[in-house]
Amino acid sequence: MKNNLLPIAKEGWIYIGYGILSILITSLFGFEILEFFSFIITGFFIYIFRNPERQNVIYEKNSVVSPVDGTIISIDEIKQDSNYSYKILIDSSYLDVSLLRVPLSSSLVSIDIKHGARLSDFSPLSKKINENTELIFKDNENVLKVQHMLKKSIVPINVDLLIEKKLLQGSRYGVMVNGITALYLPQNFRINVNVGDEVKASQALIGYFS
Repeated sequence: MKNNLLPIAKEGWIYIGYGILSILITSLFGFEILEFFSFIITGFFIYIFRNPERQNVIYEKNSVVSPVDGTIISIDEIKQDSNYSYKILIDSSYLDVSLLRVPLSSSLVSIDIKHGARLSDFSPLSKKINENTELIFKDNENVLKVQHMLKKSIVPINVDLLIEKKLLQGSRYGVMVNGITALYLPQNFRINVNVGDEVKASQALIGYFS
């Protein structure tokens, strides 16, 4: 994983490059309407791949911060899973910063990438066939599972992490444009957020392991 301090996420360079190329070609041939749309699309890519620098908030030991920007849409108890007791869903739209950030200082135990469709979350099939990535983070004592799932998106999920590498809370590890993130938490976790809360990656406190 390489930290990227440029104002645009590296995953967006190719899309912005195609947009600029489109502007040049349409301008060269005098296609003014297409040139205008190419300009708008390029600006849109710059916006969704923006990479703001954030000052990490220093929380107590065993804290978990949000890995994404978005809105808390549900907090549920899980009764059929012996490893996790709570599930928190965070909805991220095209308007949110797309950068993914490490939720706690830990190591990545496993990563499972499943390529698939990009259906709207209104579709009953979206939860079964949409592209998703599942990551399990572990510090000395605690385990946290994070699942990123795309909604109707123009960009695949991109994760740049190595198994067993030591990770610092708040560091960047990938991009997800327009998706839903699920946090799976064990019984010993104290939740610090409510449904409807707006959260910012690396800055919003989700809660603590007790």
